[in-house]
Amino acid sequence: MSDKKNWGSTVLGWFVVRPEDEGAAASDPASADAAVAAAAEYGADQPVVPVTPMNDPPPAPGGQVDFPAVYSAAGVEPEQQERVEKAASLLRSLPAETDPAVKKQIVEASLKAFGVPIDKIIEAGVEEIQALESYIRAGAGDTQKVLSESQSRIAQFEDEVRRIKQVMDERVQEQAAVVRVCNEKKLDVQRVLEFFGQEAVARVVRESPKLIDPSQPPGPQNTP
Repeated sequence: MSDKKNWGSTVLGWFVVRPEDEGAAASDPASADAAVAAAAEYGADQPVVPVTPMNDPPPAPGGQVDFPAVYSAAGVEPEQQERVEKAASLLRSLPAETDPAVKKQIVEASLKAFGVPIDKIIEAGVEEIQALESYIRAGAGDTQKVLSESQSRIAQFEDEVRRIKQVMDERVQEQAAVVRVCNEKKLDVQRVLEFFGQEAVARVVRESPKLIDPSQPPGPQNTP
């Protein structure tokens, strides 16, 4: 049991979250939060995992990964991919309750019968894991770049929104001031008109071609 634990820690643990870690995160909210934090610092407390240089990593629309394309981008030949898939297919075909030692005997015997060297499968498997690690890191780098650029654009838009709101506020305040001072001036002028009397004002408004008589229906003004 101890050997299996060490194997998971020294090999599987280099590359992926171990099943027991996933179970703890699912049952304990605090552990789940810790798992998220650990994922944010992916690989920070793990041994350095060598990665395969990857040319033009394929896109993953909607999170769907084209694994053969990923492997090919990392230089894993189709023949190597077939070897790993053959071994994986054999493992999947065995009942889950089969003893691991028996599984190993069956798979190794089958692969030898097919003429597939075990060492070549191991080599190809490690190459695939390194390719996937490289793909994850490449995606993380691109994602961080997109996030940084997006945050910068959001900050610019927020600055622009603040500037526009400031212009709007200033214009509203300006218009309110205009209304206030104009109404005050109208009162000053009205006092002058009231001094001459309502009848005189009404007569001048009716006779003047420049003024609009409020007692008449709206229409084109008379030209002088």
